Amino acid sequence: MTLDAETTVRVTLETTAGVAILTLNSPASRNALSLAMIDALSGRLDALAGRHDVRVVVLQAEGLAFCAGHDLKELTAHRNDPDRGRAFFDRTMRACSALMQQIVALPQPVVAAVDEMATAAGCQLVASCDLAVAGPRARFCTPGVNIGLFCSTPA
Repeated sequence: MTLDAETTVRVTLETTAGVAILTLNSPASRNALSLAMIDALSGRLDALAGRHDVRVVVLQAEGLAFCAGHDLKELTAHRNDPDRGRAFFDRTMRACSALMQQIVALPQPVVAAVDEMATAAGCQLVASCDLAVAGPRARFCTPGVNIGLFCSTPA
């Protein structure tokens, strides 16, 4: 898949005085957990795991949402695959599960700084962190429960 500059998924990293700040920076998609976003965040966490100068990791987001959960547009785009998207779905869920476990296993504490909406798997991303700090605009929503669904990504 080719991504242009407007749709490039980024997770920025700033480190100051022992604090690493990871920023989900895909506001156009409400920081949805696309496979590219999962891979980018996982890569940043890998880089931080061995750094003894980093004492804490803060996870925050740019835009109107902390994280909209799984990227449903990306998942449904694969419905035309020969297997109706099952392989891509499985790959995405496995990658997301590994990401959640990676956050839990990180040697540094991870703090979710939420001042926007966290929805579905975005709530799970927050819950995987050691601590969550919710700002005045923070909202948490698991809409799938209204139709009998809930996040299926084990942490």
